[in-house]
Amino acid sequence: MMLTMIIIVLITSLLVGFFIGPINGRRQRKRAVGFFHPYTNDGGGGERVLWCAVRGIQEERHDLDCYVYTGDHEATPQSLMARALDRFGVTLLSPPKVVHLYKRKWIEETTYPHFTMIGQSLGSMYLAWEALCKFTPLYYFDTSGYAFTYPLARLFGCKVICYTHYPTISSDMLARVRQHSLMYNNDALIAKSVWLSRCKIIYYAFFSCLYGIVGSCAHLAMVNSSWTKSHIENLWRVPDRIKRVYPPCDTSGLQVLPLERSAEVPVLISVAQFRPEKAHTLQLEAFSAAIKRLDPSMPKPKFQIVGSCRNKSDEDRLQMLKERAIELNVNEHVEFYKNVTYRELVGLLGGAVAGIHSMTDEHFGISVVEYMAAGAIPIAHNSAGPKMDIVLDEDGQQTGFLSCTVEEYADAMVRIVTMSEMERLKMAAAARRRASRFSEQRFYDDFKAAIHPILSHISSSGLDKSFDDLSSFYTKNIKANKLKAVGKNATQTQTLSKMGWMICCIRKI
Repeated sequence: MMLTMIIIVLITSLLVGFFIGPINGRRQRKRAVGFFHPYTNDGGGGERVLWCAVRGIQEERHDLDCYVYTGDHEATPQSLMARALDRFGVTLLSPPKVVHLYKRKWIEETTYPHFTMIGQSLGSMYLAWEALCKFTPLYYFDTSGYAFTYPLARLFGCKVICYTHYPTISSDMLARVRQHSLMYNNDALIAKSVWLSRCKIIYYAFFSCLYGIVGSCAHLAMVNSSWTKSHIENLWRVPDRIKRVYPPCDTSGLQVLPLERSAEVPVLISVAQFRPEKAHTLQLEAFSAAIKRLDPSMPKPKFQIVGSCRNKSDEDRLQMLKERAIELNVNEHVEFYKNVTYRELVGLLGGAVAGIHSMTDEHFGISVVEYMAAGAIPIAHNSAGPKMDIVLDEDGQQTGFLSCTVEEYADAMVRIVTMSEMERLKMAAAARRRASRFSEQRFYDDFKAAIHPILSHISSSGLDKSFDDLSSFYTKNIKANKLKAVGKNATQTQTLSKMGWMICCIRKI
């Protein structure tokens, strides 16, 4: 009897704690925008979007304070404002306020050796709970792609805005598992096993439906490319709330650089975070192959690999790349740059004849645009953003090269290094004109046009409207058994139906 009472008290305490947080949050909401960006030191295109979004909000609504949720404990309003300027050339109108988070380990990939996607997604909900309990804004703005936090933000009474760089899961990922393709997110053990591949397909299909449920809780979803837009529309099924806003690229600051380059030693450059999906090893192998194909009388090109490290995993990856360069016997021609300032990056880009990009299904590819704007001819992966939006002909003139394999990258490197100066200048000029389509100013114009309706309309009915839309979605799709990914599995469909019903019930709290 005593044990039963203790269990009842514990369960009651948990339930009370679960509801008190959102209730207090709803009562204490501040007229502010809270940017959920746990890593404010990643140095990539996502961080550039964060600071440009903060700047855009400050210009559009002077009465709204901007807060940044970050797990970087050393971050201060002044340091973040200085970082935005020094690293990205973005001048904020005022320092953003900071909310420090201490549960960030729950979104670290190293925390989840297996079932990483679902682990990080559930971990993001825990981290967002900490964030929203500490400070509840009127607008919750996710700039890091943690869609599982959206129902929670709705529970706290926030309007949910997001800028999605890429879907957490996509049909392309499912296709690779079905084809037993070996990749950074599909290791050899699974790729070689039919049974494990089938299990992973079921896991991915189940996760994609969960992702669709939580993603559809966003009031406004901005996406960065045509590729991302098509995938998000297919997964979230709220096309009227999805807007394509190309990310901010510093084309104006880079376009003033001269197109002419030093004739002594040609320089190739790669700008990307030291993450596994960026495929730096492929770049090194292609560079090694290219050097071997060049005439011995020609000067050997230099390869500058520029990137940022977020954590120890990235640091270890950088060290492995240095060791790989030694193994390939190209270490004398390769230079590594870590966490450089914006000014240093501009200087490096200004000396390169070509820029290398090798991520498969890169959602957009800000670095590719920066190469083009700086006058470096891009050699990008033949997929997604670079293929669909960026490396396209401009006025009938080729603007760069698209590649997939080591051989194709090596061919493109040799082609650029050996082409005449007149031919290179002609292609570089066309690439620069193409890059002007993705300027920072265009981002601000499209960004403000997208957020204006939601920032100018504040009402409780508006806060609840998309719950009605979500309820209709489940009535129409799940009850009708139309979710193709799991429609043949009755148990999963019933589970998803119940979860969708629970999310819709949040509006009644």
